[in-house]
Amino acid sequence: MAPEKPTMNIVFVGHVDHGKSTCIGRLMYDSGVLPENEMKKLKDEAEKQGKVGFEFAYVMDKIKEERERGVTIDLAYQKLITPKRQVTIIDAPGHKDFVKNMITGASQADAAFLTIAAKEGVQPQTKEHLWLLRTMGVQQVAVSINKMDTVDYSEEAYNKVKKEISDLLKVVGIDPEKITFLAVSGLMGDNIYKKSDKMSWYKGPTIWEQLDLFEEPKKPLELPMRMPVQDVYDITGIGTVPVGKIETGVMKIGQKVKVLPGRSGTGIDGEVKTIEMHHEQLQEAPVGFNVGINVKGVGKKDIARGDVICDAANPATIAEEFTAQVAVINHPTVIAKGYTPVFHVHTAQVPCQFIEILHKIDPASGQPMEGKVDFLKNGDVAMVKLKPVGNLVIEKSSVNPHMARFAIRDAGATVAAGVCTELVEKKLVAEKK
Repeated sequence: MAPEKPTMNIVFVGHVDHGKSTCIGRLMYDSGVLPENEMKKLKDEAEKQGKVGFEFAYVMDKIKEERERGVTIDLAYQKLITPKRQVTIIDAPGHKDFVKNMITGASQADAAFLTIAAKEGVQPQTKEHLWLLRTMGVQQVAVSINKMDTVDYSEEAYNKVKKEISDLLKVVGIDPEKITFLAVSGLMGDNIYKKSDKMSWYKGPTIWEQLDLFEEPKKPLELPMRMPVQDVYDITGIGTVPVGKIETGVMKIGQKVKVLPGRSGTGIDGEVKTIEMHHEQLQEAPVGFNVGINVKGVGKKDIARGDVICDAANPATIAEEFTAQVAVINHPTVIAKGYTPVFHVHTAQVPCQFIEILHKIDPASGQPMEGKVDFLKNGDVAMVKLKPVGNLVIEKSSVNPHMARFAIRDAGATVAAGVCTELVEKKLVAEKK
């Protein structure tokens, strides 16, 4: 059965300890998704761990290690049914070493809440989070200024943070006039699900209302089907089950598919046998659905995270080399020819070498700049030529923008982000069976 309400994936991002998980937990509890007895268990556990007030965060931080450390490591998913839509909430970690997860999280999101604590305001990572959301193509962002209880619900404190963020939004090319700013307290439950009675000056929506105020994302249904594999499970009675989000197109039962690059590096042919979402069997899964599937002809050894399941009639490309527009966000020194960091494209991680820096781009006008370029530093935007070390499935933005974006990471930090504009396809020699 097809879900009646449209689905939307919304990611919560923000600096560590600024209260994202608490806001989400509070939302789950106040909206009735989380039963009272569950909440009581979490509350008791929070007290036992000496973390009073962490019970809401525990809703998302299900992993024991996260509870003990009080931080969010993995991406957690929760489903909410709002009056207008089915929302999958993604809680993306704020810690630096977890930016990788934040990237795979953002690349699946239709909209984002950027959470900023009212007292601490904008942090160095706030800019990084915004650049990533922007490069990953998350078009809609709402800013929730959290922990208003710590500043006595002061309008002045709220306005100060709002101004800081507005300046930052302009830097990354987002118009602050088009952004919704929310004044909230996750811990106290102000403007999360229920309207607060402590901020008569605040006229905006609650987080719950904002979930329905985001515009319906344009669904790339007409593009060929692509499902990057996030995980592969072995399930008794079913067999191998790849899990991931349909990035473009529609997957149907009986559809002929190709897994690229697959273990062979040349692709593996199969046929979709079953599609399941939230424990329901589906006949088809359109773009935006997070599904688990079973593919005839594809075993556990054939497929891994980072592979892409494609429509066999119109498969994706594996790049021999590609040209991309890259923005350097946060590199300790400079980027020059020969540099080979790890590229995160959809769910894949593949090292790619900078072969040539073609030209810089004037960030204000978007026009190419004259002159030879030997290296790139923070803040530079440039067209570069890259060569994957290994098999990389990527598409040109003109063909499929959803499969063209990437982030570049090195030594545990995101150093740059970009989008593929041209590519030379790898000639595949199929293995003899």
